[in-house]
Amino acid sequence: MSDDPYRLLGVQPNASLDTLAAARRRLALTVHPDVGGSEQAMQAVNAAYDRAASMLGVVSETPHVIPSSPPPSSPLSRLRGVQRDAPSFTIDVLPAEAFEALLVVVTWMGELLVDEPPYVLEALLHDPALCWCRLELVPEAGATMVSITVASVDSDATPDPEVVRDEWVANLNRLGELPPS
Repeated sequence: MSDDPYRLLGVQPNASLDTLAAARRRLALTVHPDVGGSEQAMQAVNAAYDRAASMLGVVSETPHVIPSSPPPSSPLSRLRGVQRDAPSFTIDVLPAEAFEALLVVVTWMGELLVDEPPYVLEALLHDPALCWCRLELVPEAGATMVSITVASVDSDATPDPEVVRDEWVANLNRLGELPPS
């Protein structure tokens, strides 16, 4: 694979962090080992993402990062104390179905901010605590692995990502227990 991270990701050298993340997700659909790709190819995509993101001044220990500068009027401009729980949990359905279930559950826990079906969902949660939450869904052998990133809003303490994860799981289980309407 190419040493040029932008070429490998298939984006222009002036690509934004959001564009880089979208390119990484798009490539993961074909190069990830769980969808018939190889571990080596996925590592190359992750390395290219990390190199390109670092050229934007973003330093991350994982290939998933939060947009670097949300608009000043956005609640995301007040994020503090970003924490990640990865891998967080697995849902035994494909990403499209998992995404639909998470869309229902987010209405119980807070407000939907971003939905990029079927792989990214961001929300301003009110339950279990006021926080920003990003869910990233990755296909995994007929199921979906969901990673959680949380951050506090304003000066509120950042909730433990495991507590937030447990709340998502409890609500997903509750969704499964509801009678059909």
